[in-house]
Amino acid sequence: LEARAPGPGEVRIRHSAIGVNYIDVYVRKGEYRMIEPPAPIGMEAAGVVVDVGDGVTHLLPGDRVAYACAPPGAYVGVRTLPASQVVVLPDEIDDESAAALMLKGMTAEYLLHRTHRLQSGETVLVHAAAGGVGLLLCQWAKALGARVIGTVSTDDKARAARAAGCDAVIVGRDYRFAAALHDATGGRGADVIYDGLGQAAARENLEALAMCGHWICYGHASGPVDRLSIESLGQKSATFSSPVLFHYTAD
Repeated sequence: LEARAPGPGEVRIRHSAIGVNYIDVYVRKGEYRMIEPPAPIGMEAAGVVVDVGDGVTHLLPGDRVAYACAPPGAYVGVRTLPASQVVVLPDEIDDESAAALMLKGMTAEYLLHRTHRLQSGETVLVHAAAGGVGLLLCQWAKALGARVIGTVSTDDKARAARAAGCDAVIVGRDYRFAAALHDATGGRGADVIYDGLGQAAARENLEALAMCGHWICYGHASGPVDRLSIESLGQKSATFSSPVLFHYTAD
């Protein structure tokens, strides 16, 4: 198929690197009905501007650029999309790094600064701490002054999580982490839980939360979280959030 010429407010980009993310798995499995097959998937890429439509002033042909946005369609050689979602890359950032970091980096930003404004001294539990988003959350939360505890499935991943700033790492494949988390926090629990696991971690998340804690479920690698009762959250005056990146970047 040909990538059509850009219309007003649009840009046409020749991709040089394309990001792969867990949301692509959700789309392939049909959990996120963001496309109707047959259609390309993929949410982020980097490349070079081919041409721009009327009204686009921040991009020029030949610019190195990157983006991460809905709808899916990044698994292609050339793509036309809204220019408002595209940023020019600094010289020091290569195309592959940009394609790997845009979606995960913006996810870490809104989770740490907008869904919950992380404060120095808070204790954070990061699930899948050695994953793409997890490694960024650990480094960024540590830089903000938080105490960071991660969960991982293997010792090798535990070493990666420690290198990214985790003060303590809980290793296991059984999604049982609340007791170890309470041991690591003197029985207090986590002020914030960043959860990309979903269903399998749900029961222990409530147990692992500190009083007035915030459970943020931004992904569901193990399946979607079952319906929560208000009463279960009320036992700890807890807050539950289910944020979506593209709602934060829409404007």
